[in-house]
Amino acid sequence: MTFAIASHVIHGKEGDSFYGYAPYVKEMNIWFKHVDEVIVVAPLQKRRVKSKIDANYSAKRIKMNAVPAIHFTSLFSIIKSVCSLPIIILKLYLAFRKADHIHLRCPGNIGLLGCLVQVLFPHKQKTAKYAGNWDPNAQQPNSYKFQKWVLSNTFLTRNMKVLVYGEWENQSSNIKPFFTASFKSADRINYTEKAYSKKLQFVFVGALVEGKRPFLAIDIIKGLIEKGKSAELQVYGDGPLRQALELYTEELGISSHVNFYGNQPLNNLKLAYQSAHFAILPSKSEGWPKAIAEAMFFGVIPISTAVSCVPSMLDHGQRGILIAPEAKLAVEEIYGLLNQKTELKNKSEKALKWSQNYTIERFESEIKQLLA
Repeated sequence: MTFAIASHVIHGKEGDSFYGYAPYVKEMNIWFKHVDEVIVVAPLQKRRVKSKIDANYSAKRIKMNAVPAIHFTSLFSIIKSVCSLPIIILKLYLAFRKADHIHLRCPGNIGLLGCLVQVLFPHKQKTAKYAGNWDPNAQQPNSYKFQKWVLSNTFLTRNMKVLVYGEWENQSSNIKPFFTASFKSADRINYTEKAYSKKLQFVFVGALVEGKRPFLAIDIIKGLIEKGKSAELQVYGDGPLRQALELYTEELGISSHVNFYGNQPLNNLKLAYQSAHFAILPSKSEGWPKAIAEAMFFGVIPISTAVSCVPSMLDHGQRGILIAPEAKLAVEEIYGLLNQKTELKNKSEKALKWSQNYTIERFESEIKQLLA
C-alpha cells in the first residue's frame, strides 16, 4: 500500500532521514508499520536544527515531496503563499493519484488544500486526523471552519473516516471519535495515593504561547502560596513567552517556586508526572490535550478549562478539576478541594484508570482497522 500524507508540519533532514515534531512523527510511525511506501507532502527546511522534541520517521521507503510553508499573516507572506499555491496543489494531486490511501493532517494550510484536492479522488481510501477542537460551537478561524465543513460534507468528501477528539451531536456519518496515546501497556503503574499534605507539585506541559495561558498557571500558583499552601510549578515547554514568564515570576516574588525546564523528551516528562500532584493546562482551545492525558496516566489530577473534549476527559470534574479562566476563581476552586483528601484520592485514582485505557497498543489496533 502506498500511503500519502498532506501535513503542515515543518520537517528537517538528517542524512537520508527526515524528522519533525515528535508527537506527530511518533504517531505517523505507527501508521507506517502497516503500509509499504510513504509519500509526505509537507514543508521541508534543510537547515532546520533538530530539537529535543523532534523525532525521525521510521519508514524505510519514504519520499518527501517538499512544498513551501504558507502563511497569511502579512502582505508579503500572503503574496508569497498565493504564488506557491499552484505548485503545492500540483504536488498534492500527483501524490494522491499515486496513493492507495490518502491521509490529511488538519487543521492547517496544507491540510486545507488537501481537503480540496482529495475531492478529485472519491473512490480512494482516505482518513483525516483533525487534531484541533471539533466543537461545532467553538470560536475558530474561518479556515478551520471551512476544513470542518468540507470534511463533514459526505458529497464532497467520500470514502473517508474523519478522526476527531470527543463525541459531538448531529455529526455526519464519516465522523469518528478518536484519541491518541503516548504510553505502552508496560508503562502502566498501580495506583498509589499521593501525599497532598506535603509540598504540592504542579506541572505545566505545553508551548509557552498565549493560547495555553501560562501566565494564568503562574497566577494560580501565586494565589495558592498567598493562601498558605506550599506549592511549586514545573514548566516544561518553550516558546516566545518564556523570557516574559521568567521575568513575571521574579516580579511576583515567586521565582523560587517556578522552574523552567524548556522542551524535554517524553522520558523526562514521565518522571515529572510520576512525582507531580496536579497538571495545569488552562488553554483557550485544545483538541485532545496530550499533556493532560499523559499526566492522568500516572494519577496526576488535571486542572483545565472546559474546552473541546476536556470536560468529557475529566468526566465533568469527577477525575479532574475544571476551572474558569480567571485566577481568583480558579484558586478558590482548587483551594477548596485541598483539604478534601478523600475527594483528591478519588479524582487521582479515576484519572489513572481512565487514561490507562488509552495505550499505544490500543491506538495501533485502531489504526490497523482504519487501513484494512
